[in-house]
Amino acid sequence: MTAAARRLVLLLGLLVSPVMAADAFIAGTSDVPLMPGLRALSGDGTVFDAPGGRIVEAWAEGGMERSAVLSFYGATLPQLGWSAAGPDRFRREGEVLRLEFPPQGPRGARPPGTLLIRFYLSPG
Repeated sequence: MTAAARRLVLLLGLLVSPVMAADAFIAGTSDVPLMPGLRALSGDGTVFDAPGGRIVEAWAEGGMERSAVLSFYGATLPQLGWSAAGPDRFRREGEVLRLEFPPQGPRGARPPGTLLIRFYLSPG
């Protein structure tokens, strides 16, 4: 492989690496990846398909900083067609995705050092 080909492969790997790093998706979606290091909280969400669009509420938790989560989704979601509508809000094809960081979720408070994330997808 020539040096130019190696550089091209490396560049392409860097461009797609955030998306490829995620091997799971938020429950009820096939277009919102679950950030590596987050654990989906199964059974705590809602998935509803309506004539006006889908409504998805999903929860995840992990031992990382809020800024790391926002950075991951800020870099990854545009590769999947989403556009930023704020630091924690994204839009695509008539849908809005919000990332929220409540102090406690459907199962109550989390252990210290555990970040809770609520993914809320709705028409908009």
